[in-house]
Amino acid sequence: MSYRIAAVDVHKKMLAVVVTDVAGEGEFQFERRKLGATPGELHVLAQWLERQGVEEVVMESTAQYWKPVWGALELYWKAARQRREGAPKMAGTLHLCQAKSNHGPRGRKNDFADGERMIKRLVAQELVLSFVPEPEQRLWRTVTRRKYQLTRAKVVFKNQLESLLEQAHLKLSSFVSDLLGVSARRMLKALAEGETDPATLAAMADCRLRATPEQLRDALGACAQLSEVFRRLLKMTLEELQLIETHIEQLEREAMGLMQEHQGAVQRVAEVPGFGPDSAMQMIAEVGPEAASFPRDKSLSSWVGVCPGNEESAGESQSTRSPKGNRHMRRLLNQAAQSAVKVKGSIFEVTFHRLLPRLGYKQAIWAIAHRLCRLLWLILHNGVRYEERGPAVSAKSKRTRTARMIRELKKLGYRVEGGPLAAAARA
Repeated sequence: MSYRIAAVDVHKKMLAVVVTDVAGEGEFQFERRKLGATPGELHVLAQWLERQGVEEVVMESTAQYWKPVWGALELYWKAARQRREGAPKMAGTLHLCQAKSNHGPRGRKNDFADGERMIKRLVAQELVLSFVPEPEQRLWRTVTRRKYQLTRAKVVFKNQLESLLEQAHLKLSSFVSDLLGVSARRMLKALAEGETDPATLAAMADCRLRATPEQLRDALGACAQLSEVFRRLLKMTLEELQLIETHIEQLEREAMGLMQEHQGAVQRVAEVPGFGPDSAMQMIAEVGPEAASFPRDKSLSSWVGVCPGNEESAGESQSTRSPKGNRHMRRLLNQAAQSAVKVKGSIFEVTFHRLLPRLGYKQAIWAIAHRLCRLLWLILHNGVRYEERGPAVSAKSKRTRTARMIRELKKLGYRVEGGPLAAAARA
């Protein structure tokens, strides 16, 4: 029975397409075709694959150029192959392989050869395939990742603002911890609008600010001779920061609107120590509201790259360094682990302090991130809520350790008598 597979080597302006029947005997007979990457050409590609009777498509791209190809085939080709009567199980399946897993010999690389090699390695199950979620989840990713990009841009502008103030001999950042706080913004806005009196600027500070009025007047003393050029630059920087913050708020509302149907999952994830509503939305955008693509918690940990690696040769372990994975999830889990170990009485604080002497700070944090990843899968996949058991686990571990020490002392020949000491006696 005929079973045809197509491989697409994706570039910015052109596509190299190879089609063959993998169910026949002997060498594969490849059919080649070059197409453009415009929307009209992608529609032609989908129609041509349909006429060829292609059941699976695998593509390779080292940049983001695969996304329009994937979207067009998903819209025009995938549904048509799956709807027809008697379609095989894998009909209409799209694969995205990592370019490194399809690397060819040096000096023997071209577009069609890459496509032929891609099909052979797909059939032999030698390709490393990437996880591509459904269109709705891809839209969530676009919004949440854009919000993160703007958050990073805000940090960049904040550093540029501090550099500008230092050039203008304004030492405000030496006495104000947050240059984007309410007090600092009032003073900076007045500076940009032409205020020249340091005392007036210092009076704009909030009463809860730790810096004294005298310190602020001294830090802002150069405002009387401040050039108009610096004032205009300061005004432009503040306007850009305000625009970024407005866009961040809009993207946050957009993400909340897109995930309205999954607010229960967001709330359950946000209850975990170290997480929060923003982190919960970003994680759900990456793994899905039910983590349905990952059958086990270990599968999710492996895909994220937060589990120990396994480099073995001659029966000996060469390295346990974590493999590469989803960098957005790794960042979120690392940040969540840093916060979770600071929650007093939580199981993560207890576990972190137990692991710290043996593993060191970085590896202990990474172990907490691994636990958080598996907990995330449990909450999403099973629909359960987080229950804090930190203090109970701590007390139980103390009792277990005490009982073990008593058994060991008895084995050594000592006689242990009496129960636990009273509080006054322990003191």
